[in-house]
Amino acid sequence: MARGPDGQGGGAGFSLADQLFNARTIAQLSREYAALPGFDGAAFATQALAGMPGRGLLERLEFLADGIAAQLPREFPAMAEALEAAMPPPLDPARTDNDFGQFIHAVPGILAVRHGLENHTERALDLIYRATQRFSMEFYIRPFLNARPGPTLDRLRQWVGDDNYHVRRLVSEGTRPRLPWARNITLDPLVPLAFLDRLHSDPTRYVTRSVANHMNDISKLAPDAVTTRLRQWREDGRQCPGELDWMTRHALRTAVKRGDPGALALLGYGDATALSVSVQLDRTRVAVGERLEFDVTVGAETDTRVLVDYRIHFARPNGKTGSKVFKLGTADISAAAPGRWRKSHLIKGDATTFRWHSGLHRLVVQVNGLDRAEVAFEVQA
Repeated sequence: MARGPDGQGGGAGFSLADQLFNARTIAQLSREYAALPGFDGAAFATQALAGMPGRGLLERLEFLADGIAAQLPREFPAMAEALEAAMPPPLDPARTDNDFGQFIHAVPGILAVRHGLENHTERALDLIYRATQRFSMEFYIRPFLNARPGPTLDRLRQWVGDDNYHVRRLVSEGTRPRLPWARNITLDPLVPLAFLDRLHSDPTRYVTRSVANHMNDISKLAPDAVTTRLRQWREDGRQCPGELDWMTRHALRTAVKRGDPGALALLGYGDATALSVSVQLDRTRVAVGERLEFDVTVGAETDTRVLVDYRIHFARPNGKTGSKVFKLGTADISAAAPGRWRKSHLIKGDATTFRWHSGLHRLVVQVNGLDRAEVAFEVQA
């Protein structure tokens, strides 16, 4: 399911926004705020439901925040106190993964940015601290990093050792240089490495997944910094080997697709220049909706660990080309046991990220980051 900011992507004719913001969830939110003195939960629910159609996911959150703020004190300290009083219980602290919370509980973060950022930074950060234990606040800490980096980084230094794993995750997720959906931050992308040095040894997968995604972001900007850090973490031995191996693979996934030699070496893949590589197509002409079938063989004179991908260069009507990398497999090969793979690639007519056009395309086999074999094929759209 797509999870873009427009809220589209639900099944059965419903968008993701419709699934997250429906009569049941709006009623839940109105009950929580109706516990506040003077808050008219029924009026809020009626207004909120009427305003959902035609708005995307993030727009719906802003609209809900408008309706709630209209019934709260105008002065931010009192508003923050009311927001905290209306919060549901914290997410289950016994869980260790996949506990994001409900989107309807993003409202405190929105109002912390709107009303607390400029003149009540510390109080707003207090609110975010409490809110992130109910719903992830990674979007809403980022304006504070941009406008108030000093006090915000001070808080993150405290939170990195917090008992609540949702708070620890916020330190990593909120400082990611390329967080999906989120606004950019002006923070030097290497500054949060000091946080990740501590968080990489976290016992919860929810946190370590964020660390790995964060490192993947940094690898697009400073790949050597990532491989250096991952080697250091391995030497430190503060995370169990299996978890650190998973984190390393996840952190280097983009660097591996790019064929970065440092990343491949860290994962145990050596120089592929001496390997023999061949690719054989079953046929060289294929129509949209059919499958391109091919065989790849990789041979070695000595024991070698290989990671094999293939990249398709797509023809475009304007003469330019695009490309996309696909996984093929990994193997430990030797002179007596070459690696062999057979692949059937669907020339999908309704792909969401690109469109096939008639013309000559190229399939390139990449072994341990190096392009080692290539063949052309024709697509009939």
